Amino acid sequence: MARANLLRRITVNPRVCHGKPCIRGTRIMVSVILDNLAEGATPEMIVRDYPPLKVEDVKAAIAYAAELASEEELLPLRASGK
Repeated sequence: MARANLLRRITVNPRVCHGKPCIRGTRIMVSVILDNLAEGATPEMIVRDYPPLKVEDVKAAIAYAAELASEEELLPLRASGK
C-alpha cells in the first residue's frame, strides 16, 4: 500500500485523545502502536491485542513516524521518568 494511502488511516481530532494522532475510526493512538513495536511486538501481535486494528494500521503508524522523522527540524526528546 502506498504511503499516502497508509497516512489516510491516521486522523487527528482535538476532541479525540487530546488531539493525538489515532487510527481512523478508533481511539487507538499511533504512539501506542509505536510503543508496542519498540517493545518487540510484531504487527500481528498488536492486531491480536487491539482487535479494531488491521496490519495496515500498524504500517500506517510506522509511515506516520517516518514522516515525522524526516522533517527538516527535529526537536530533542524530553527526558522521561521511565
